[in-house]
Amino acid sequence: MADGHAKHHDYHIIDPSPWPFLGGVGALVMATGGVGWMQYLKGNEFSLLGIPLASPWLFFIGVAIVLYVMFAWWSDTVREAHEGHHTRVVQLHLRYGVIMFIISELMFFVAWFWAFFDASLFPNELNQYGRMAYTGGQWPPAGLEVLNPWHLPLYNTIILLLSGTTVTWAHHALLHNDRKGLVWGLALTVALGLLFSFVQAYEYSVAPFDFANSLYSATFYMATGFHGFHVAIGTVFLLVCLLRAMAGHFTPKQHFGFEAAAWYWHFVDVVWLFLFACIYVWASIGAPIAAH
Repeated sequence: MADGHAKHHDYHIIDPSPWPFLGGVGALVMATGGVGWMQYLKGNEFSLLGIPLASPWLFFIGVAIVLYVMFAWWSDTVREAHEGHHTRVVQLHLRYGVIMFIISELMFFVAWFWAFFDASLFPNELNQYGRMAYTGGQWPPAGLEVLNPWHLPLYNTIILLLSGTTVTWAHHALLHNDRKGLVWGLALTVALGLLFSFVQAYEYSVAPFDFANSLYSATFYMATGFHGFHVAIGTVFLLVCLLRAMAGHFTPKQHFGFEAAAWYWHFVDVVWLFLFACIYVWASIGAPIAAH
């Protein structure tokens, strides 16, 4: 009877799980709550099936559900790895999944870059939205001061490049079973990620324009803010890997969780280089620079 239940393949047939359904519920609650929060900030009413939802609370309930699902689902994945279910075939498919996820995230940034270059390369074009009213026929728009790319943005570029170096050090240490180097490399990467977020928050606080100032400011905040959100996610991702490394979870032959985090972090690094070169440096050429 025992032989009848033995597994004779490299695939993992997962147990029934509530997390996909509960994750979808959390995402729906969070999205609906986000709309309600925005309507609340504008002083408008918002209701669904006669239930008033114009408040921020539903959004945070959705966030709590999503965070719980992430913790529980990934805990199950870690447990499955420790139980030996992550064979070479399963790990290969997990890598394919991470690659497709990163490509899908890349498409988001393609959209922001598309919006930025469409507005910046053709500022004189009129369209149904009256673009010239937002650009003044030039880019950046007339009368708008921009951030100095060689000040805070350059600091953040150096910070992210250093963090890419430290996470590579951690990966190299892991492959050579250097537990101390792995922990130190991850700790420094997490610290640099937190420092990047702090510098960007300070940059936003001293920026000479806000989101609603112009088409330039809208595309600037959407692109850099969306990247900042990814840095925050990647920092949490790496922090979890740090805690797991300190607990001895990773081995030179089985460390998919760390590998996925490192890939994600390098993706964040590369996107920032394009943001720095295009939105900070190129777009500031010939524009008045704000004094801080």
